[in-house]
Amino acid sequence: MSDSQLKTQHSKLTIRIIGAGLAGCEAAWQCARRGVAVELFEMRPVRTTPAHQTADFAELVCSNSLKSESENTAPWLLKEEMRRGDSLLLRIARDASVPAGHALAVDREVFAKRVTEAISSEPLITIRREEVTCIAEDDAGVITIVATGPLTSDALSQEVARLSGSSHLYFYDSISPIVEADSIDMSRCYFAARYDKGTADYINCPFTKEEYDRFYDALAAAQPVEAKDWEKLDYFEGCLPIEEIGRRGRDTLRFGPMKPVGLRDPRTGQLPYAVVQLRRENLRADSYNLVGFQNHLKFGEQARVLRLVPGLENAKFLRYGQIHRNTYINGPALLNERLAMKRHSSVYFAGQISGVEGYTESIATGQIVGQYVAARALGAEMAPVPRETALGSLVHYITRADPKHFQPANITFDLLPALDETTRRRVRDKKLRHKMVCDQALAAFDAWRTASQAAISAEPAHAE
Repeated sequence: MSDSQLKTQHSKLTIRIIGAGLAGCEAAWQCARRGVAVELFEMRPVRTTPAHQTADFAELVCSNSLKSESENTAPWLLKEEMRRGDSLLLRIARDASVPAGHALAVDREVFAKRVTEAISSEPLITIRREEVTCIAEDDAGVITIVATGPLTSDALSQEVARLSGSSHLYFYDSISPIVEADSIDMSRCYFAARYDKGTADYINCPFTKEEYDRFYDALAAAQPVEAKDWEKLDYFEGCLPIEEIGRRGRDTLRFGPMKPVGLRDPRTGQLPYAVVQLRRENLRADSYNLVGFQNHLKFGEQARVLRLVPGLENAKFLRYGQIHRNTYINGPALLNERLAMKRHSSVYFAGQISGVEGYTESIATGQIVGQYVAARALGAEMAPVPRETALGSLVHYITRADPKHFQPANITFDLLPALDETTRRRVRDKKLRHKMVCDQALAAFDAWRTASQAAISAEPAHAE
């Protein structure tokens, strides 16, 4: 069948995806690979955001890590389900990966360019570089996926607020600084992975107590960026700026992003008093980001304070930490189990704006929403992903949590159904229990995926 025939095959339903970030690109590809044509809207470079630097799709603006690849962890489980569901972006992430111990980290420039190339070359995806400010919620012939991420434009935010009938929720996220590799004094640092898990790909900057006290005092005295009138600094608890963590007590950083546990200095055989870890930023290994060191300090203050980190005395900063707004909806109040709006069933949400936190979680919601929408365009209905799976548990949280106290969430074992009480008493080993949860989740995912194949068939006979 020709490309032109494919593009008109399912023209009775128009699929519009707003946002070519992680979730939007994955959703578009999931539709296209099932023979369903989509329009993918991206406002950059017509309109930019406070954090993006390019016009590429799926640009990562914070960390470059998609979290742990250690088997039988919650992040690994979610990625394993996504791999079994044939996620395009996870495949590209693997191809663009950089050494990061037991984590999956990517060269952000290579990753974004390859995603842009893959999406742009797909004949069933029509790319429109323009800002969307209006959502057609009552047009029976249009399905919309809102995947605009944490930096949704003001105009579209107002439109989403209109549809939701309630005020938006905001929290603030930060970007970690990046330093030039050649400016790191390696005579003061060492390579290691925590507890020797994975390869020793992280540069570790060890502190004595005196060095830590000096650093902490400088951080406590550093001047923050002046908040704008419209800013309400309601930070996401899982991604606090270092100065906010430091305000909670002198040792909070040592038990947070600067914890030395499992990072014994091979030169001394001792654990340092505190440590700052640097993770490779790209394939060339010419830049490293300060892990967990997102902050809201003035650039000059950042340079002064961060050069007190052992090994960074002469650091050249390629990017300073920044603050930016993250926007998300109250998922439990607004979304059903397929991530469509309860009041407007033709409008779906995916990615961070739906109430998940994290790159992998954003891709995962784009993947599943793309499949739901593709099935609907083909005149079928796909069963919701099972609760026992990591993806099902993530969706369950953002659609079933208490709407009065809703906060975005990463995937953790706390979200998955617990083993029964008898099994928990019988199996004391935590790692074994986690393996059992993962085995149960993957079995449920495989059964669901097999049963879903007919529902998402791309045969023209199923089209509406």
